[in-house]
Amino acid sequence: MKKTLTLNPRALAFIVGTRAALAFGAGLLLADQLPSDRRRALGLTLVGIGAATTIPAAKLVLGKLNGNGAGGLAG
Repeated sequence: MKKTLTLNPRALAFIVGTRAALAFGAGLLLADQLPSDRRRALGLTLVGIGAATTIPAAKLVLGKLNGNGAGGLAG
């Protein structure tokens, strides 16, 4: 059974932004373009933000899929 998920622009931007922060942080940790100490600090910060916002993003999507529309970011 296929389910349709409709997100408002704020919710979509939140989810995309959190995934981008996680991916960019992981990329920085693997890259050699910045000095090691700056790269590590920035990469770990972005990975931390992305990981910490995974739970609210998942609650938002799962709430929409379950039909209760809970999860905040109304708009």
